[in-house]
Amino acid sequence: MSEPASISSGIAARYARAVFDLSREGGQLDRLSQDADTLSEATKASPDLRELLSSPVVSRSEQAAAIAAVADKLGLSDTMKNTLALMASKRRLFVVPQMLTALEGMLADDRGEVTAQVRAAQPLDDDQRARLADALKASTGRDVKVDVTVDDSLIGGLVVRLGSRMIDTSIRAKLDALQNTMKEVR
Repeated sequence: MSEPASISSGIAARYARAVFDLSREGGQLDRLSQDADTLSEATKASPDLRELLSSPVVSRSEQAAAIAAVADKLGLSDTMKNTLALMASKRRLFVVPQMLTALEGMLADDRGEVTAQVRAAQPLDDDQRARLADALKASTGRDVKVDVTVDDSLIGGLVVRLGSRMIDTSIRAKLDALQNTMKEVR
């Protein structure tokens, strides 16, 4: 990891830990989870919000006013609003996406969940997601949240990453293995 990325992730982790601890002390972890999901979806959906968070051209006061308006519009809790206001005053809004990722991890750990990153050749329906989550739960002994992204290059099958483990059942991987085997025969 490069030094600037390491510094950013460290800053994000500290803000995530602070807002997590404050929410836990206030008994508002469920609300924090909702806030994190809402803000994460808004960040993914809005190029303007991503620009606001990352632009060095926008002044502190403009960032603070804009993020306060966004927080109000999204109906975020006071804890999250205050955290975002502090981040704006310190010119640290650029780490909001990393902070949200860290928060998701902390909340999942607190609930005893793990997240499986799944790449699929085509979208999974609710039944397929549930069966995959059940199979992974049987393997890990913990509740598993399935995060699916579609990757056409897989041709068929799945690539599942759960912590440090990776299971690749894709057609692409099987074709690559077959190609390597054929090269060795020559």
